[in-house]
Amino acid sequence: MLQDPHRRHPLHVLVATPSGVGGQGGIDRLMDSLRQVLDRQQRSDIRVTFAPTRGAGHILVSPFILVAFCLRVIVARVRGQLDVVHINVASYGSTYRKLLVARLARLLGVPYVLHLHGADYRRFWSDQRPWLHQRIRRMFANAGRVVVLGRVWRDFIVGMVPEAREKVSILPNATARPALQHRGGGKDSHILFLGRLGERKGVPQLGEALARMLTIPNWRATIAGDGEVEVTRRRVAELGLDDRVSLPGWLNAERVASLIAEADILVLPSFEENLPISVIEGMASGLAVVATPVGAVEDIVTEGETGLLVPPGDVEALAGAMTRLVTDPDLRRKLGAAGLEVHRARLDIEPYADALAAIWASAAR
Repeated sequence: MLQDPHRRHPLHVLVATPSGVGGQGGIDRLMDSLRQVLDRQQRSDIRVTFAPTRGAGHILVSPFILVAFCLRVIVARVRGQLDVVHINVASYGSTYRKLLVARLARLLGVPYVLHLHGADYRRFWSDQRPWLHQRIRRMFANAGRVVVLGRVWRDFIVGMVPEAREKVSILPNATARPALQHRGGGKDSHILFLGRLGERKGVPQLGEALARMLTIPNWRATIAGDGEVEVTRRRVAELGLDDRVSLPGWLNAERVASLIAEADILVLPSFEENLPISVIEGMASGLAVVATPVGAVEDIVTEGETGLLVPPGDVEALAGAMTRLVTDPDLRRKLGAAGLEVHRARLDIEPYADALAAIWASAAR
């Protein structure tokens, strides 16, 4: 544990999450895991509080959630119980809310850490009007530290805000080690997709690729997540995949953990990502991964070593990669074991918590 010898009280950190405990998104899941680790560690050097800025309810309620968060910042600062604000930021509404939070933190003299998660942040930022473009730039420039999930995002931020170069830290997403022992799918290789169903995650292309595999025996697939569930179900039926593919919709954390334990292959054919939690969860259980080289995915998945990478939108390549893993159990086990080693070495939530605590301490100084 890091302890500043000049600090007489624990470092008080307030973490801004989107929806709060139990949220469906990757940021909320990551922050839930972080909170659980910090609770277990019972550290004496930091006190961390998590609070939502958007909430899990209707969007019309979100302004009240944001106001409540800002009031929490003010009260904590007045009481001398706030040293750092950790701001998780993604595109659109998330950024608009966090501009206000970051501005408030600066007015109160509280250092803040920006933690960039948005998969489409390049396009989002470049599409803004000049005045808003500059406000976003100032938000990053004025941060005590900026946390990004991979090299490509570090280069992006440094390119947009050169003066932030020394403040940018790469900290890949992380997950806890699975509580359930991996069992696999048995005689049929189980292909698993986890995420929001829709175009950005490549779900239509996944359906087309699975349809090309209908003549291949001994596989089944689960496409789990929220989003365009009914649209995807209709398309699966049109493709004649009803007997092979199930679509359970959104699942809670316990059911997701059970599905991962019962799977052999984790597939995520996205067009845009930052660093997807589902791929890391698959690697944590030793699943063979099929993904696209978007965002920071290539920082953790190396083609032919820790997984298979296919071009975004390439249905033929996607079907070929999944077919290789279904028909070659040795390759499947080899890639899964290598991915598991990467998780234990670099993507485990316990050292992640220590690294983030060091970033908070640096920002406070």
